[in-house]
Amino acid sequence: MQNKRFIGIVLIVTLLLFIPLIAMQFTEEVNWTLSDFIVAGILLFGTGAVCELILRKVKKTSHRIILCVVVLAMLLLIWVELAVGIFGSPFAGS
Repeated sequence: MQNKRFIGIVLIVTLLLFIPLIAMQFTEEVNWTLSDFIVAGILLFGTGAVCELILRKVKKTSHRIILCVVVLAMLLLIWVELAVGIFGSPFAGS
């Protein structure tokens, strides 16, 4: 069961990365570089792997849910920051 979940994570990450790849074929609005795909893959796979680790190691269901929600919220915050820089850079000049 655990290996099937891990294979599922890899397949889902791959499918999610195909979305911008396919979109780039039809529109100029999506313009990802190789580094964008690498960073997105690391973020998505890392999040999936951490959630899998939580599911394997944490016994209490409520704790599992809370920890996975926190991990997903961190992914969302990092993704938004990388996409649009919502938090701003501490090194930006005034």
